[in-house]
Amino acid sequence: MSSEPASPDPNATEEAKGRKPAVREDLMTLTKFRLSALVIVTTFFGFWLNSGEKVNVWLLIHTLIGSILAAFGAGVFNQLMEIEPDSRMQRTADRPLPARRMEPGMAFGIGWLLSAFSLIHLANMVNMEAASLTAMTLGVYLFIYTPMKQGSSWNTIVGAVSGALPPLIGWAGAAGPATETDGYFRWHLLFEPGAIYLFMLLFLWQMPHFLAINWMYRDEYRRGGFVMLANDDDSGTKTSWVSLFFAIMAALLMFLPPLAGLTNYWFLLPALAVNFVLIALAWKFCQQRERPVARKLFFFTLLYLPVMLMVSLLFWL
Repeated sequence: MSSEPASPDPNATEEAKGRKPAVREDLMTLTKFRLSALVIVTTFFGFWLNSGEKVNVWLLIHTLIGSILAAFGAGVFNQLMEIEPDSRMQRTADRPLPARRMEPGMAFGIGWLLSAFSLIHLANMVNMEAASLTAMTLGVYLFIYTPMKQGSSWNTIVGAVSGALPPLIGWAGAAGPATETDGYFRWHLLFEPGAIYLFMLLFLWQMPHFLAINWMYRDEYRRGGFVMLANDDDSGTKTSWVSLFFAIMAALLMFLPPLAGLTNYWFLLPALAVNFVLIALAWKFCQQRERPVARKLFFFTLLYLPVMLMVSLLFWL
């Protein structure tokens, strides 16, 4: 693929200019409001699962405020960095920046304020661990993942790492402020079995989720100049088998909670049943590499994560 940027899609650009969404809608698009809702959910579950029998509601609220503001800020900066690629893809050309309904300077100010306030809020109202994990999430997402999207197909792996950090923000947030005997940074919070399980659950789930949508919209990604795994995989062979691999790995992860004493072994019944469906759909994608089959896999991944989080919560000891 040529490294030179292609000219914007005239049809997409004209379509974008012809519509005038409300300011509220533009702000929701700029902050990726709907996608950011995932951050709220996963941060909430991370906090709840590490709270034990008593949940500190105010600490939870402060953790959620900080994490969602960071997600909003990341969404703004991501779109600032991808104005030109977004203008070349029909499904993103109507965003406020490529459609020129908002000045980049204004968007930068919004993104900076959201990100800065989120880190300050978490550091002062929650703890340094939550603030540091949020800063790490922003750093990986903006300075590694986003530039990699136009240079290496490994960006999906890096993106999955940043997407798997929000539940750790909640997990760390539930630990509350450090005491004098704790030290400046409690590294052990990141390596507890529950934290590892949540991180890996989010990481492994994202792979079939994003690979399916990447393959369905590979022409759009190519037009935008993004280097994705499925771009040169019109047959779907590579994409489908990689999806199956990560679906199997997600199923194997289900043995960690009972082995680590986080749940009882009854957890495996619903957990493996849900993962069996994921594997079955990924296997079907391997056998029938067609858009409707990939779409079914994608839509099931939308259901998979909330179901697995609820199952984990119900069986958590």
